[in-house]
Amino acid sequence: MNRTLERIPVRRRLPLAVYAATQLVFLVWWAAFYPGGMSYDSISYVWHVTTGHWMSNHSVAYDGLVWLSINLTGDLALLTFAQTVAMAAALAYAVTMLRMFGVRGKWGFAAAVACALLPAIGVFVVFVWKDVPFAIGAVVAFAAAGRLAARRLRGDSQVRDRAFRNEIAMLFLGFLAMGLFRNNGLLVAVIAVPVLLLTLPKMRRWLVFATVVPALISALLNLAVYPAIGVKTPTKDQVYAMNYADIAVVYGKVPQTFTPADKALMKKVAPLTHWGGRASNCYNADWAMQKPMNRKAAEKYNDQLIDLWFRVLKRTPDYMISARLCRSHIAWSPFPGPADLAGNTLITTPAVPSDLYGWAVWNDEVKNSPYRPILKIRPLSETLNHAATFVWRASITPQLQWLLVRGAFWCYAAYAVVLWFSRKRRVWAPVALLAVPLSLQLTVVAANPAPLARYMYAPIFLGILCLPLIGAKPRFGRKGGTDQSASLTVKKSPPRGNPHRKEETVSAL
Repeated sequence: MNRTLERIPVRRRLPLAVYAATQLVFLVWWAAFYPGGMSYDSISYVWHVTTGHWMSNHSVAYDGLVWLSINLTGDLALLTFAQTVAMAAALAYAVTMLRMFGVRGKWGFAAAVACALLPAIGVFVVFVWKDVPFAIGAVVAFAAAGRLAARRLRGDSQVRDRAFRNEIAMLFLGFLAMGLFRNNGLLVAVIAVPVLLLTLPKMRRWLVFATVVPALISALLNLAVYPAIGVKTPTKDQVYAMNYADIAVVYGKVPQTFTPADKALMKKVAPLTHWGGRASNCYNADWAMQKPMNRKAAEKYNDQLIDLWFRVLKRTPDYMISARLCRSHIAWSPFPGPADLAGNTLITTPAVPSDLYGWAVWNDEVKNSPYRPILKIRPLSETLNHAATFVWRASITPQLQWLLVRGAFWCYAAYAVVLWFSRKRRVWAPVALLAVPLSLQLTVVAANPAPLARYMYAPIFLGILCLPLIGAKPRFGRKGGTDQSASLTVKKSPPRGNPHRKEETVSAL
């Protein structure tokens, strides 16, 4: 055993240890909830790819992975297994980045294993959900940004070697994954650009390439490529549902600000009692879109409704902004809202009801699908499933959700740790680490339908990974200019015959 370890290069031992440990934990969750946790969306993906109803209201790229798994194996387990492999590798990549900032290997290892062990996010990795590869992309982009920051601290900002190109490629890959696997994922790259450009000034052209190009690719696919190959685009009532909900919230609070013409338009879509009643709940846009809302009429009058939305925004911006902040409180509030208004944290259970979340009731293609037998949890061990389910349910206790489920707390933890680390050492390049968690948080604030926990799971990974910086002992400091990396001065024994000791400067990282 020792001889085997000795054959592994020292620099590879930590990432291999992190990968092996986290992969093992993920496999336990995978076996407990085999072939993977499922939600209403999961059933949608299978319906899309097994009946030819390819649609871009969800990630077409993830639909493609679902199709590949089913066609190769007849099941979804291959896909969820691949997700565990990818996340374990991403965590290993992130831990090697932390080591560049002086984090001891054992603390980086502990943070990565904690990410796998925590039930909410550990089980999340084995769900059939587009949000899983989105979160993997976030971890990869976070780690790549950290590596570029470490490069700047070494004074290597202008060195364009193979390692630099690899770091840019990984940053590109991380942002591309976020753009491909969530329809508004391209916003993460757009929001991250200013932070990266400010903190890593000597790499600006490369950073623009690694952020803007993935966003453009995602936009091009959704706007041109997918429709051209026959993928059905979302209906207008699906795209603008949150705008309708904004109108309802404001109408429910200040109906006197709406003109007779405004109300006449709203009546064409739903009774005013709906607009000012159930639909005016600011926590959940789905309430506005439920009956008696006429969704076909909403699509027909969509342009006029959007004009109304702009008028409402212009005359009552305070109420409109309040509506958006209320609906996005999962992004900024560590604590859930009132349960009676669906403001509580919405967490999907890793189990599948017999009616497939209603799909088997109202959709005959799903009800009679030959793939229906695979759409249920078939644990490799019933005992393991019971134990894992118990642990998972215990972890979502309302009093613990601020710590174990809701990502807002971990965003603030990441900000505090990284800013403290940077200020203490008078270097601001590490702030680049915050580009991804900040962008994730602001993207959800900008557009969010309901307090769904999964929208903020990625920041939990990143927040936990930032914690080891508290005990970091970096071997760099400031040495003059804004992009100078300090070096470490160490004592070395002189060659034999030299009676004097001499100082030698070696690279800090």
